[in-house]
Formats: sequence, C-alpha cells, structure tokens
Amino acid sequence: MSSIQSVHTESAPAAIGPYSQAIACGEFVFCSGQVAIDPGTGELVGSDAAQEAERALTNLGAVLKAAGSDFSRVVRCTVFLTDMGDFAAINEVYARFFPSNNPPSRACVEVSALPKGAKFEIDAIAIKA
Repeated sequence: MSSIQSVHTESAPAAIGPYSQAIACGEFVFCSGQVAIDPGTGELVGSDAAQEAERALTNLGAVLKAAGSDFSRVVRCTVFLTDMGDFAAINEVYARFFPSNNPPSRACVEVSALPKGAKFEIDAIAIKA
C-alpha cells in the first residue's frame, strides 16, 4: 500500500477547513480546490472570474510544485463557476496554464456559491515528476 502524505506550502493559502492543500499517494497528487485567496493576506482577490482564475491557478501551481509536480503533469481538473457566463473568460486564463497540445481532462460545473464568495474554484489530480 502506498503511503499517504499531506502536502503544504506557504506559497498557497492555508486550508480554510479540516483538509490538506493536497494529498500525495504513490505517483499521484490530489489537489484540493483553490480559489483566488492571496496567501499573504488570506483575502479573496480579483474583481471578476478571469482575475480570480489567474490567482486560483497560481495557487494551484504552488501546491503542485510543493508536491513535486507541475501543470504539465495534471491529468484531471474540475472547475466550479458561479456563473457559466464566465466560461469563455476563464478558458482564456486556463489555457495559459496548461500545454495546448496535451491539456488535462476537465469538468466545469456551475454552482450556487463558493467559499468566501468566490466566482471560480479549481481542483486537480496530477502525477508526480
């Protein structure tokens, strides 16, 4: 059985509940959802979904790095939006973080609310480098 290891970095916001930023198990990394929280202030940043996506994806990148992975090794994402009307705008941001020739599989779901009033959240599963 593979060992289960909690991943933590100060470069991403601390968990705001009883969960880890990510769990590494075997060759996989299971990243918890990230919203646009500034890790230094603990405050939500961005005035629209695209700006929130930029910060949330930066946070996700920090967690991936702490786990020994990166965006090129992500195999699955789930995106949560409070308004599907923001889909095109967040796709522009999302595309900058993932290789265009081999993007991960993804689901995108509209939800009624997200933590701290965020408009965008993303989680991911990746393979360790």
